[in-house]
Amino acid sequence: MTKRTVFLLTLLLFPGPFLLAQNEDVPAVLSHIVRDREGSYRIVLGDTLVLNDTPREVQYSVLNFPGKVRGTEKGFDLDFGLPRLNGVLFIGLIDYAGSRYPLPVYRSHAFSIVTGKVSVDMSVLRDHYDMTGWEESGHAVVGYRVVSWRGQILYDGKVALEGTGPFRVVPAIINGPFVDLLTHNSAVISWDTDLPSKGTVTVGGRTFTDGKQARHHEVSITDLQADTRYDYTVEYGGLKQQYAFHTAPAPGSRKPFVFGYTSDSRGGAGWGERNIHGSNSYMVKKIAALAALKKVAFLQFTGDVISGYRTDAGDEILQYSNFKHALEPFAHYFPVIVGQGNHEVLMRNFADSSGRYRVSVARFPYSGMTTEKLFSEMFVLPKNGPLSEDGAVYDPDPGKQDFPSYEETVYYYTWDNVAVICLNSDYWYTPSDDAIQVVGGNFHGYVMDKQMQWLASTLRKLEKDAHIDHIFVTIHTPFFPNSAHIGDDMWYHGNNNVRPWVAGHPVEKGIIERRDQLLDLLINKSQKVAALLTGDEHNYCKTEIGPMTPIYPVGYKGRKLKLKRTIYQINNGAAGAPYYAKAEVPWSSYTTGFSTLNALCLFHVDGPHIRMEVINPDTFEKIDSLELR
Repeated sequence: MTKRTVFLLTLLLFPGPFLLAQNEDVPAVLSHIVRDREGSYRIVLGDTLVLNDTPREVQYSVLNFPGKVRGTEKGFDLDFGLPRLNGVLFIGLIDYAGSRYPLPVYRSHAFSIVTGKVSVDMSVLRDHYDMTGWEESGHAVVGYRVVSWRGQILYDGKVALEGTGPFRVVPAIINGPFVDLLTHNSAVISWDTDLPSKGTVTVGGRTFTDGKQARHHEVSITDLQADTRYDYTVEYGGLKQQYAFHTAPAPGSRKPFVFGYTSDSRGGAGWGERNIHGSNSYMVKKIAALAALKKVAFLQFTGDVISGYRTDAGDEILQYSNFKHALEPFAHYFPVIVGQGNHEVLMRNFADSSGRYRVSVARFPYSGMTTEKLFSEMFVLPKNGPLSEDGAVYDPDPGKQDFPSYEETVYYYTWDNVAVICLNSDYWYTPSDDAIQVVGGNFHGYVMDKQMQWLASTLRKLEKDAHIDHIFVTIHTPFFPNSAHIGDDMWYHGNNNVRPWVAGHPVEKGIIERRDQLLDLLINKSQKVAALLTGDEHNYCKTEIGPMTPIYPVGYKGRKLKLKRTIYQINNGAAGAPYYAKAEVPWSSYTTGFSTLNALCLFHVDGPHIRMEVINPDTFEKIDSLELR
């Protein structure tokens, strides 16, 4: 008996209110969820079945890493606040002056981590192991790697030191610096330090600052020249790092450029760097290195960048940090623009006293930390998308906040004659799809009304923009899955009954109808959309979407859309998550190039022409190619 059957039978057979009165901090869009006098949330079904809020046990969190660091006579001590953590710690100097892509070079010596604590002796990095000259300068940045007793890599961190003994800890950049929001005349440089510090960025002889003593910095750089290389220097706590970026050409210049696309880098199989607590850091690093080698203008990375599915924000932040650490050496130079997927979900888990019946819903209240809010805090992305689903026809109380924010999870940006629109098909996502009709929420793959309205208006705007020749739409879930996700994404085996439930009621359009509305916008109402870039399925393939492509199940009784032209769905969920093999679907004969190899899609844009090449970043093997236009 499925969970969905249990819920529905409970509602039918046992007395009790169908929709319980909502507490102030339980959104009105949810059903059967209450908060008791002790402040705990519960799902109450009839008079017999009560599910209590049961957070997952948090094993590791950003509260543990990078940990508390203290300078000592011989080096430094680290306390991760984890009494059950035993393992080893490797260290190595980072040569910022001698490498374009600075990374630690680890010594063979391992320090023992006992009950979450470790003492590091800097003498192992002296003399002929002092490759950065720290003994003379009195400044050292040490990279370290935390490995559990089982051999699992948990975190790569950094410590900045002054002195040659005794040592004093000074601020170190532990995330970044990253080039964000790069345009033809502006940029944002962002970074995080382990200790509060003031930060400045010097570009072209001018100095910029966000003017605050903090751990997180986002510094806006303005009045730049188009299509120009700029060196930039980040100064923080008495230390500095120097990198460079290249601004976009002036809009409409139509100069040749390359950009990259991939998705799905959550923790893979094989241990080691293929799963550094939630991130396939090995493959992320390979992809970013290949992107740098190919001199990409930017890299689009749409969803499932971490393993996620956690109830604790600190755990997910740690996973995001590991993903960003893998990108970091290369993202000093070009933007990596990230989209949200289903694995980024931050949840509440509910279970009955026996643990037999379990339900996961998107984290609420929506004024606090949600999936979308956490994602927006992890990355610096455009803020030009819709606000939320508040005010939609199904909103039970338009005067209140009933839905999460869309900020920085739905957006668009441009580079010369190309526009990229990033959608969110995992907004307000309830992982327990069997329970959606009972508690409410959105299915994986469904794009809701307000986002649809924003997409339509954005496409109209870009269609009229004389500087834009090509539009790429990227979304985590394929319109046409070809593998393990044929039971969800925008297909659900052709079941149009799948749709969100809001305040106890289904919305008007089912998943197939909503997919068709998206197709109508991208293909029939736009001439500039060149391709649909998707992920979620852990493979690479391209699917021709056009008038001859069969897109409905046998016997489908709904209205059928007629497509007026052909575009391609480019699926690339091959950034390191465990692979999926091919399945049979109505459009299988229109799908080519299928591969379970890891992949990076490179789009070569040259005025009116676009050529795609797909390369395995592990071997540089060519997987596929396509003349898009």
